[in-house]
This record gives sequence, structure tokens and C-alpha cells, in this order.
Amino acid sequence: MCLVAVAWKVHPRWRLLMAGNRDEFHARPTAPLALWPEPAGIRAGRDLQSGGTWVGIERRGRVAVVTNVRDPLAQTISGPSRGALPVGFLQGTAADAARHARDLMAGARDYSPFNLLIADADSCEYIGNHPALEHRTIAPGIHGMSNGGFDIAWPKTQRLCEAMRKWSETDAVDPQPLWHALADERVAADAELPDTGVGLELERKLSSAFIRGPVYGTRASTIIAIDYEGRGYISERRFGPDGVFEGETTLSNDA
Repeated sequence: MCLVAVAWKVHPRWRLLMAGNRDEFHARPTAPLALWPEPAGIRAGRDLQSGGTWVGIERRGRVAVVTNVRDPLAQTISGPSRGALPVGFLQGTAADAARHARDLMAGARDYSPFNLLIADADSCEYIGNHPALEHRTIAPGIHGMSNGGFDIAWPKTQRLCEAMRKWSETDAVDPQPLWHALADERVAADAELPDTGVGLELERKLSSAFIRGPVYGTRASTIIAIDYEGRGYISERRFGPDGVFEGETTLSNDA
């Protein structure tokens, strides 16, 4: 993922709500959201180039989502794929979120720069490895994660978090306001743009929640809702070059 908003233990029905966009090159081979036969129980899309996934849930209501870090000067590590990080937590042998996060810190430098968020019934944990190793337990509330890090105030992250906050203050079950926020193509004002070292023109192009382009853009929008009993769903909308809609899939985790 490249943009994520999370409501953790603030909604009257849902223990965790998540909305996010995966931005990627359209040529990168990807399988749509599906129930994985192995590791059993995972519901996620699949990266067919390096393996793993960017976001997923499993039958007990665990959730994991990973982003890369936008830093052109960061060293690329020829180690395991970052897509293995969500799978490592979601697979059946994983420990609880807090322990898994602590254990992961020992090998976090083996991966190219990442931000990882994992959650189970008891806790929501953030782990990052760039520019420094970091682990924190997330307090209940509305939080954002992007290629800039966790709770970094990029304009598109703030807008998505505000949409999540408004929706979380109601008992509504229709997530249409979140889909609308994920489809937002507004470009941030130059004065609000971060400086991540990619140049002003590219910063502008990457500043909208939904990125439309022939080569690179938003490939998938995802919404996850898990209730306080661990039951819920993951829903994915997929897009091709120039933002052409390619399909939608929703899977519950109690089947």
C-alpha cells in the first residue's frame, strides 16, 4: 500500500477499520483479492513478481498492511520481499501482534525500507525500518500511514484520515464515503507538498489519494472492517492504466 487510514477501537461496531490505496506500475503482475490455499486462511491480493501481499486479513480477524518508503537515496536491500511481512503475521503460526512486532525488529534491517502495521484482537502495532528502526503500540484513534511513515502529515493522508474520522463517528455500515475518499484526485498545493527528493513535478503527481496514469498509478483500493468478535470483511476495487475500473471483490473472514 501507499496510503492507509486506520480507525482503531473507536467505531461503535468495528474494532478496526482500514482504507487504503496501492500505487504501483501497471505492468507488475498481480493477482486479485482471493482466499489463499496456502498459507491457509489468508484473504489478500498477491504480488506475482516477488510474492507476498500488500494488505490482507485472515480467519481470526488479524490484519496486516505494508508500504514502502519514498526516499530515492535509501539503499535497496537484496533480501526478502517486503510482501512477505504481512504474510508472516497473517499465517497461522504467527504469534500475537505485540510479540510478533518485537520479534520482527531483530531482522527488520534485512528488508528494503518499509512501514508495517499489524493488528489482532488485543493490539495494533507499527514497525518501520527507515530512516531508523521503530516499533510502537498504537493507541485507539484515527491514524494514517504512507510512504512517508506513520502519522506523517502529508495532505492526502490527512484528507483520508478526516474522511475516516467522520465515518467512524457514525453507526453507518455503508462504506461509500471511504470509497469516495480513496478516489480523490485532488492535487495538493505546492506549499503543502513534502520534499522526499523526487522533484516538484513528481511530488505533485503523487500528492493525490488516487493516482491516474498510463504507466504508474493506483492499482487497488481496499477497505477492511473487523468487528469486536473478529468477524469482518475485506473489499478490493481494482484499476488498470489511466484508472480504468477492472473489477471488485469482497470476502468475509468467517466462511
